[in-house]
Amino acid sequence: MAEMQKNDLDLSTDMEHWSKDQVREWALRLEGVDDTAANTLFEQDITGPSLMLLKAEDLTNISVKLGPAKVLLHSRDETVKLKKEQPEICPGRPCKPYPFYRCHDTYRYMEGSILDVTESGASDFYEPCHEYKAFTNTTEETKMIKFTSEVIRFAAACMNSRTNGTIHFGIGDVPEFTHGQVLGVVVEKDREVYDKTLRHAISQCFELKHVKTAQTCIKPPRFVSVLNTNLTSSEKFVIEVDIVPDSSLCEKNIYHTVNCSIKKKKNNAKASEGEQKQFFVREGGSSRNLLAPTTNAKPMHEFNNFVASVPQLLELRRQAEEKHLNKVKNHVHGSKLCQMITGGTGSLDKSFYEHYIIVTNKSHPIQLDSIGFLVELNPVAVLDFDPQSCQNGLCEGFEKKSPVNLHSPDRYKITESVEDIAKKLQLTRSTSWVFCNGKTGEEQPSEINLWLMDKGASVRNVISFLCRKDVLRNKRFLVVFVLLSRVNDKMDPLVETFCTFYQELKGTEQILCICENENAFTSWKNLIDARCEVDISNRCIYELSFAEVNGTILSLLSENRRSSRFLPGAGGSRVCLEKKVERQLTTLDVLCVNQCEGGNEDQVSIEQNFYRGGEVSWWNFYFSEQPGSMPFIKRDKFVYITDTLIPDLCSLRKACVLLNLLHVPGCGGTTLAKHTLWTFRGKFRCAVLIDNDADPVTVAEHVFTLLQYGCKEQELPVPVLLMIDDFEDMEKVFNLQQLIEKQCLSSSVQSRSPQVILLNCMRCEHIFGPTDPTEDTVFIGNKLTDDDQKQFDQKLAEMEKTHDDTKTFYGFMVMKSNFNTEYIRSVVHHTLQSFNMEQKHAQLLAVLALSSVYCKHAALSVSLCEEYLMLPKPYFGDSEVEEGFKQFSTLILSCDIRSKVLFKGVRMIHSQIALHCLKEMNLTHKVSKAEIANFILTTDELYDCTQGKNKLMQDIHNILVKRYPFGQEAPSQPSVLASASRHKPTSCTEQEDKMKEEKVESRFSPLIRDIESETPGLEEDVLINASSRFQKDAIIAQLLARYYYLKKKDFNEAKSWARRSKHFSQKNSSYISDTSAQVIKHELKYSIANENFAIDPEALQKLLKLAKSAMGAFKETQQLAKHESFQRLQSKRDYSPLNTSGFLGEIQVCVHIIEVLEKIPLFSSGKVRHDLLCSMLSGRTKLDQMKDHDPEYKNHVQFYKVLEEFAEMLYSLKNMMKSNFDFLVKFNVNLASKFGMRESCDQIAKSELSRCFGKFAQLFCLTESEPLLNKSMNTILKLHKARQFIEKEELDTYSGILNCLSNDNKQEILGDIVSAYKFIYNSDNCSPVEKMNYIYMNVVLSCINLKLIEEPFPRLVNILCKCLKDPLPKANLPLYFIAVLLLWPQQQRHLNWPESADLRSYISHMKTAFHTEMKHIYNGKRPIVHFFLGKKAGYERIVHLGEVKRCSKAEKDQFASKWENGVIWKNPKVQELLCRVTGKVRSRTILVRTVIPDVNIEVTPQFQSQLRGYREGSTVSFFIGFSMQGPLAIDIDNIKLD
Repeated sequence: MAEMQKNDLDLSTDMEHWSKDQVREWALRLEGVDDTAANTLFEQDITGPSLMLLKAEDLTNISVKLGPAKVLLHSRDETVKLKKEQPEICPGRPCKPYPFYRCHDTYRYMEGSILDVTESGASDFYEPCHEYKAFTNTTEETKMIKFTSEVIRFAAACMNSRTNGTIHFGIGDVPEFTHGQVLGVVVEKDREVYDKTLRHAISQCFELKHVKTAQTCIKPPRFVSVLNTNLTSSEKFVIEVDIVPDSSLCEKNIYHTVNCSIKKKKNNAKASEGEQKQFFVREGGSSRNLLAPTTNAKPMHEFNNFVASVPQLLELRRQAEEKHLNKVKNHVHGSKLCQMITGGTGSLDKSFYEHYIIVTNKSHPIQLDSIGFLVELNPVAVLDFDPQSCQNGLCEGFEKKSPVNLHSPDRYKITESVEDIAKKLQLTRSTSWVFCNGKTGEEQPSEINLWLMDKGASVRNVISFLCRKDVLRNKRFLVVFVLLSRVNDKMDPLVETFCTFYQELKGTEQILCICENENAFTSWKNLIDARCEVDISNRCIYELSFAEVNGTILSLLSENRRSSRFLPGAGGSRVCLEKKVERQLTTLDVLCVNQCEGGNEDQVSIEQNFYRGGEVSWWNFYFSEQPGSMPFIKRDKFVYITDTLIPDLCSLRKACVLLNLLHVPGCGGTTLAKHTLWTFRGKFRCAVLIDNDADPVTVAEHVFTLLQYGCKEQELPVPVLLMIDDFEDMEKVFNLQQLIEKQCLSSSVQSRSPQVILLNCMRCEHIFGPTDPTEDTVFIGNKLTDDDQKQFDQKLAEMEKTHDDTKTFYGFMVMKSNFNTEYIRSVVHHTLQSFNMEQKHAQLLAVLALSSVYCKHAALSVSLCEEYLMLPKPYFGDSEVEEGFKQFSTLILSCDIRSKVLFKGVRMIHSQIALHCLKEMNLTHKVSKAEIANFILTTDELYDCTQGKNKLMQDIHNILVKRYPFGQEAPSQPSVLASASRHKPTSCTEQEDKMKEEKVESRFSPLIRDIESETPGLEEDVLINASSRFQKDAIIAQLLARYYYLKKKDFNEAKSWARRSKHFSQKNSSYISDTSAQVIKHELKYSIANENFAIDPEALQKLLKLAKSAMGAFKETQQLAKHESFQRLQSKRDYSPLNTSGFLGEIQVCVHIIEVLEKIPLFSSGKVRHDLLCSMLSGRTKLDQMKDHDPEYKNHVQFYKVLEEFAEMLYSLKNMMKSNFDFLVKFNVNLASKFGMRESCDQIAKSELSRCFGKFAQLFCLTESEPLLNKSMNTILKLHKARQFIEKEELDTYSGILNCLSNDNKQEILGDIVSAYKFIYNSDNCSPVEKMNYIYMNVVLSCINLKLIEEPFPRLVNILCKCLKDPLPKANLPLYFIAVLLLWPQQQRHLNWPESADLRSYISHMKTAFHTEMKHIYNGKRPIVHFFLGKKAGYERIVHLGEVKRCSKAEKDQFASKWENGVIWKNPKVQELLCRVTGKVRSRTILVRTVIPDVNIEVTPQFQSQLRGYREGSTVSFFIGFSMQGPLAIDIDNIKLD
């Protein structure tokens, strides 16, 4: 028996896969190898892999003799060699034939596959028999003869045998091919030729009386596509002809044929000998002619017997037909599909499933008419296994109706945070189309048997990614397998894909399979059963056609979802908004004219959600307009906005205008803004920006698409009213406004009115003072007017009729109570009576309360709450996550969260409720903010793999590091706008830390300050826990460094955290570098303060070493800041201004050095010592000179040694300080915020800069103006004193002089200053820069007091002309600026100077110089317009910016917005003051014609959008403004001559 088993071992597999039994069997079969050697191999566990590695010495070592060893090794090598030489034969995989008697089925064959039915005769008279023809050995001449003759023969046999049948052309047979092998045929002729030729052959070959029956029974040829083995389309087909001998047609007839030619006979009267009658019947797998010549003694006997049996065959055929008809089923797959696709809700509008994932394979063209349901499902992802889908498949058809993002599977490999990947993929925002088997033209597809090895791993990554709980909410998405092609092969990629989903989802509850028919289902079910051992019958729909599936799913949409949506068009028309276009606008929620019409939403639940504190939806406005409903509450500012502000904004001449709606959180500001949009939805194209973190360039593009959609060329589009809600940074608002303007400028539409109105709805924690609206700003406070109160009372009475528990409508009741603190406190106190921090639902409430108070839009994902509270996962219906919060459920609300991915969340119902919850937890339940913060930071369960993890991390990060003042705003409303541009955690520099009481911003976030105040000392624990939670986070490390050097004075620890911050930073950041410098500077400052007495040499060395280190760090900060600014300028997307902290920090360190040196004996006593210090730090006196003249040298020798160590730094200290002072003054005087906002950091820096300059002047500029009048003083000394005096007053640069115009303190001494300058100018030692400054001084004086000027205007211009003949390279910019200002042509030709003819050259030089000097520093800024062109002559022709401000009577904080919207230029006093000039539009500039021949000057419009509506060559009028970047055209309008 053992011997039989041994001999039966199969050795056909590869040697490398053999077991040790197979190795022994192989050895025994070899001649020359005895049993001993074979058994030795067995005992040594020699298997196939080890046999491949054996050497002769190995066999000798295990006691195999040399002879057998040689035989073994030689035989092994020959076997391996033979295996390599043999071609690899891949046996065809079984497949089903094309469904019988079907013409439009989507089934296709794959080349090389094997039909799993054999050629056969009649079986049950209904199941078709088959016959295969390779159809290969034919020529073009014989192909049609072969085709028709074979069909006629086969058809006659089936008709006589009364059986259905199919003859296949392009299917191989033995011996040349495997029986049933799919080969395919290239069809070169028109397919109709086959049918026409066949029909003609039937009429020729059948008896005339039977031709009609034969034409009916023989169906037209069917051309079935043949796919390549990699699932791509080929040019081959299998040609099939079905035979259906229906009993009602054939009856008892028998069918003879003749062997005729396909050519039409000229003479049909008589048949030739080759056309003798034939009588074919099916016999086994072939057709046999019973009338063929035979040697049988009774040749007609078999024929006669068959004819006699025809009635019996007919009866059997009838029975088979009746049996088939009785198989019609009463299925319920329609209702089953409705329940499964919606998760039991029966409505797609309210589907249990939030997302759908589609898995599909190759489609057929006829199926593309039935994919509407896929578009409506709006799948989050489609896993497509058709590599040609983009060319002629499902992707092409889908993309015509809805936008898609095309992806390869490798995009889903986790190489960074999951939510960052999801954001890049735009997952949940638009459909991701994943090509899982390559894509034609990009990646080669794989054959079925190679797909798992080539692409299986990457597709598994896609599935694993999509099934993560932090990507799609667990149990709330459905995977739908749409089998467009039949799956027959166990190696088919869809089988492996199903198994992966089955494993990831732990079952089939979230999987639905849609098959086109029962055969496709049976094949699919059997493959899955064999692979996964699971019966998927109850998860499959297979008794509906795809057309029925499409109709069934579309019927689940409400009328509102099915109906077209319309936008307002020109002239009161309507434009249909295509679904694809709307879905492409992923950043916008478009409000249509017919919004909500035809909907079936639940009014009670929607209103309940809103009045509890949820965000208002369009349905709320829609319901309020229905008959019998109370109108929506109109706040007191609503009418003013709709009737006054917006119409006024529409009269402005900018492409994009801004309307600010500032409001206290929870007071209805967002609702008011949306109410405004709802009201204007028929007049404007209204939309809400739904993604504040979206790329602003993309947002601008989407807005422009909405604006231009459906507009004819040159037709004025309907303006867009875009609501933007809760931008944290006001500069982001202005940035978006500029980008939209740029988009509008790109169009050819000539419109002079605004094309886009930005309704900026922005929170302010508190609004103080008057709340009167301005031209572009409305304020909504937390106090209701009497009219508001009346409307709220009426609304409450109405709600009590339709809602049961209005007392829990806290969002509404808080407002109705006028934000009454006592009401809020009592609600919170009552609700939190049983609060216990040990309970999980209480813990989550504490987390929500803390994060909501300190972070806007804070929320927790529903998934996190379900996981943490261990709530059961519902499979149908909505999740009742609020119930998990038990008695606190009335304080929270479900909401939609738009983070990097979209998900469901919960939040506090009102910000004031959250604030009082924190107070109640602390006062009553002794749960401090520090305890809650530490709980958040140390509880790992909150950060498990769930949706919203990234959002939670970001919220917690923000409340730790963002330093905007909580509960504190500037004293007037417009400055609220200014304060909105302050707060970027990485951008708030350390320079704030120098200021004490004057600071607007704090050193730490409001949370850290409050913890420090509430539980002193615990803030350190919170920060340490933060560093553990946010490991390798540069900003947290920076925060800890700041904490230790400011609070703890632990500079070593601060340095350690600063180093970590630098290390963690992904790029060299000037703000991170500044922190390192600030640590050293504060250590220096602290050390100086602790040196109460004179400093000894050792202490001096330590302090100067710290100072040198700090200066080096600040210089690094300066370089990084300039590099960052230049990079941002090139990117044109980030308008963050230059970080100037490094420049100010270096100045501060220099001041500390002066303080240190003033304390050492060398410089600590007497005026002489003071002058010596000044001389040494100016580099005029060296230490060697000081030694030679120091009588106390022996006592000071150690000090000199220390000073010599730092001599280079000390000699350059004055120049270093002066260089930084000049840079900062130039920066602040010539450049303003790009958006006209006052920046608190700049104001703080200016204040500190002034303090430091006072110290500088005290040491280096000790002089008074009186000595200048002393005639007996030496001229050289007088010049020195004059220059010192000018330097002391910061007027030794053109920037300092221009600064006088905005510095009232300087104006009192300008007379003395100009006298000093005149004295210098008249001397022989006046430098070119001092001459230029003298010109500036006279110009500035003329703007302040004409009586003080020293030079008449003509003489001043002559001085300028002399300076222009010899310009200085380092002073080109200010020189050309003053030249353009003074030489601007006047109306009277005789008043102009010859140099005015070169004005264009001066402007060009000025622009070049501006770019050269400012390119590294002016990002996020714009040049200040210092002067305007006035109507008068001489000095009075120069109008300073301050004079325009005075005439406009605009508040300081309102001036920027009035400038932006053009209100200032409408002021009659301003118009009287300024000169309006004319010019012609030329491309993007205006050409100003002057009285000087051939001198036309190009000026740049300050706002390019003001050129809209003016064609090339149009004449316009405008004011001229002068900035360092060139002259500007301001307030461009139609011609208005003065």
